[in-house]
Amino acid sequence: MSEKKQSEVFPLVKGYELFTEIGGGGFSVVYRAVNFNTSAAAACKVVSLAPDTPKKARDALNKEIAVHLSLKHANVLEFIDYIIIEPLLPKSSSQEKGSASRKRKRDEVRREDKDDEVKTEEREYGNDDGQPKYHPGYYMLLEIAGGGDLFDKIEPDKGVGIDVAQHYFRQLAAGVEYIHERGVCHRDLKPENLLLDSGGVLKITDFGLCSVFKITDAKTTRLLSERCGSKPYIAPELVGTAPYEAEPVDIWGLGIILYTLLSGNTPWDQADNNAPEYVAYLEGSVFNHAPWSTFDRDALSLITGMLTPDPAQRMRLQDIFHHKWMMRENELTRRGAVSVAEALTQSLRSTGDLDIATPPSLTSLMLNRTDRDGDQIMLTAAHYSQFTQTLLLFSQTSSGQRYTPGWTRFYSSLPPEELKDIVVKTLEKEGTKYRVLAPKLVPRAGEEVLDDTGEGEDRKGDMITRHRIRIGGFDRRKLMYRGTIEIEEFEHGESKGAFCVMNREKGNPISWRQLWKGLIMSPLVEPHVLRKRAPASS
Repeated sequence: MSEKKQSEVFPLVKGYELFTEIGGGGFSVVYRAVNFNTSAAAACKVVSLAPDTPKKARDALNKEIAVHLSLKHANVLEFIDYIIIEPLLPKSSSQEKGSASRKRKRDEVRREDKDDEVKTEEREYGNDDGQPKYHPGYYMLLEIAGGGDLFDKIEPDKGVGIDVAQHYFRQLAAGVEYIHERGVCHRDLKPENLLLDSGGVLKITDFGLCSVFKITDAKTTRLLSERCGSKPYIAPELVGTAPYEAEPVDIWGLGIILYTLLSGNTPWDQADNNAPEYVAYLEGSVFNHAPWSTFDRDALSLITGMLTPDPAQRMRLQDIFHHKWMMRENELTRRGAVSVAEALTQSLRSTGDLDIATPPSLTSLMLNRTDRDGDQIMLTAAHYSQFTQTLLLFSQTSSGQRYTPGWTRFYSSLPPEELKDIVVKTLEKEGTKYRVLAPKLVPRAGEEVLDDTGEGEDRKGDMITRHRIRIGGFDRRKLMYRGTIEIEEFEHGESKGAFCVMNREKGNPISWRQLWKGLIMSPLVEPHVLRKRAPASS
């Protein structure tokens, strides 16, 4: 991307202006989007287009958009709208005739209506040279998941309590039930596709691998044949070559997710005879060992019912909803969002991870700042959410309040440059693949600070350096992960040092948390990590 301002690179998407990058990777990037007229925030997924983008890739995007737009449910991330900026503009008729006059070119914003007909509306998105004025791509405007990843808040190899697991599994099952009623099979249910909104409600997202297996209200269904999904989560019938029923595939995914909620890990690398843990499951010996042996009888019955290898014998959704474990009363749900947030993060609080992510001296939000990049809107939205207040999803840095819904972050007593150096040394020692990126300059937050003479000094407009390190590899389940470590200066009162956040772009949130934990507990980094200190005894 060029050094132009975002407003010069990206178009206004249905009234929303694009700002900070908050996720994505590869061919797509997710940006925070703000509508200043309505003070609304959203997420905008930008998938870049090039003149040689394959038709197959476009068809897949068009299918994802058409399906996701049609799904409206409390537990499905809302697809708000989209536009398409084409990479090349057609020549005007005057150019084709060799006319000397040059008209302003316009590219097309293509949309599909309810009848799947392509409509076009002209926008002045072109330059006089016939090229797009803005970055070419699909711009997909989505509901912003203000609560971040569900599984980012779960302690690896420990999981959550039964009440939290049931609270969120009920929502997940309700969302899948609706999707199936609409004739859609998700085919990629996994932790990284489960998000939380600012009220703590679960949202299913990413319909890139979905398939329509029946027409709404039709009695007939079709078998599917495409092999897709992530190995630890795909059903055993996808290992072969025969066509398969759609709905049982998602039921298997539900079983893996419930196991992961309760245990903090997936049960096996993949569901075939090459995975020793899966073979032990088929033989029954796995039930003599943790975590299987620690599940209560009802939870174990539900999990094994969903993880029945034969899809014809596997539980159906109606069986799941009527299962004893699902029908038990849940006091946590009745107590509300704050109680849910506290229970969800209990394991991280008990291990001290939350005290590292947000030391208590830095937890107060500074809501008196206003700016034009949407920070105040995001802060205000979080301020009115009891759930996000409890989760402490904003971090204080010298560049202002940063929206950091992930807890893979920490503060250090070292200056940014020194912290970057020891992080790199730690990555080298651990054998993690990395690449140091060029530093990025970001504006310092506008605030008055005192200089050495005690006089006030307005430092608004100053730039600070944000160091960036790309990392990638495979976790212990052989799943790829990828993301960026960002380090910038931190100054709050008398405290100075560095703020470090690990932004995941791809991979299991639980595995990403394990990477974070390994970094902060490494011999080089750990002595410089700020955390809550126990009060001195009197």
